[in-house]
Amino acid sequence: MMNFNSTKEKILFYKFPVILFCFIPFFLITGPFLSDLSVSLIGLLYFIYCIKKKNFSYFKNKYFYCFLIFWIYLIFNSLINNFYIDSLKISFFYFRYAFFVIAVVALLDFNDSFIKYFFYCIFLCFVFLILDGFYQYFVGENILGWKSYDRVSSFFGDEKILGSYLSRLWPIFFGLSIFIFQKRKKLFPLFILIFILSEALIFLSGDRTAFFNINLSAIFVILFSNKLLKLRLFTFLSSIALLVIISLINPTAKQRVIDQTFDQMNLLDQEKKDKEGLYIFSKEHTHHYITAYRMYLDNKILGVGVKNFRKFCSDEKYIESQLSCASHPHNTYLQILSEIGSVGFLFLTIIIFYFIKNIIRHFKLRLKGNYYFNDFEICILSGIVIYLWPIIPTGSVFNNWLNIMMILNLPFLIWSRKSVNT
Repeated sequence: MMNFNSTKEKILFYKFPVILFCFIPFFLITGPFLSDLSVSLIGLLYFIYCIKKKNFSYFKNKYFYCFLIFWIYLIFNSLINNFYIDSLKISFFYFRYAFFVIAVVALLDFNDSFIKYFFYCIFLCFVFLILDGFYQYFVGENILGWKSYDRVSSFFGDEKILGSYLSRLWPIFFGLSIFIFQKRKKLFPLFILIFILSEALIFLSGDRTAFFNINLSAIFVILFSNKLLKLRLFTFLSSIALLVIISLINPTAKQRVIDQTFDQMNLLDQEKKDKEGLYIFSKEHTHHYITAYRMYLDNKILGVGVKNFRKFCSDEKYIESQLSCASHPHNTYLQILSEIGSVGFLFLTIIIFYFIKNIIRHFKLRLKGNYYFNDFEICILSGIVIYLWPIIPTGSVFNNWLNIMMILNLPFLIWSRKSVNT
């Protein structure tokens, strides 16, 4: 438990980190810089606090030790495996994510009242994005005058990651709303409306991965929650009904998310299907995957090095076509295999095994009328499962913005599990 000898200490080591943490949802809209800076500062300040107090108790657990081994492996891999200075920088500073998670858990243990402020920040971000996103969809430009062209992107502009932002923060938003407002039923109609509209906006953003993720999250909550089945099923079906209506009025989003996907997979054109065969999501994705797999077969133990896919994808022994190259292979599993090899993949395998083991344990207890995870934790876990799902196009494993989105789930899950077990 944290303790402070002065007001200055409390401001520096508690209040300032809490403010940074609560503003991360806003910072994520601006890009990776401010959010990454906040994550780094929160972790650094807590580490300084630990040194000052000579108390490292939060670092003494099996999860941190496993991460430490993984971090050392990344550095080792970067140093001896096709050395590249950017790879070493990425590997070395990867420790900040673990420090951030531990810091936030410690802050929550000291005083968890700031959860509601973090929730309000997500709430405001969702409201602003929903209003601006639908305005852009119907008018053709958002309130800043940024045009939508073929996809709704709101304040993200050319980045076109509106759907990714909403789908990845949605499980935390939904879980926190249940956690904070479960006794204030008068406010629930407002949140239900926001839930439905945000799911619809993900579809309108044209982000197919985000649309899959939000549906995967919904199915997970419906299957494994204790008291949220009816609520999540209602919001899920309501958003689907809204999407059907929107698609009938303006089929543009449907054409990109559904029709274009089927077309790129050669499911709609029998002639192309007979000539080229079926593709995994698209021809580009398929050739990325083939190239990544060839890299792995040639470098099974260590891979080609952290973030080195882009350096080797044009090598004639790996290339499938002119479409093979990209900054990463667009699949988490294949990126880990091709870039950090079987040794790196072992760490992912351990995480998956641990996840599945506990979900099976929860499901068995649920059949008996009990539960291992509470509904808040199931919501958070639904946000983690979208990162573990193997068959879907993904961003880079070493992308700062995506990593921050993912690790935001972990402090809440760890803190909640500690609360249950104490």
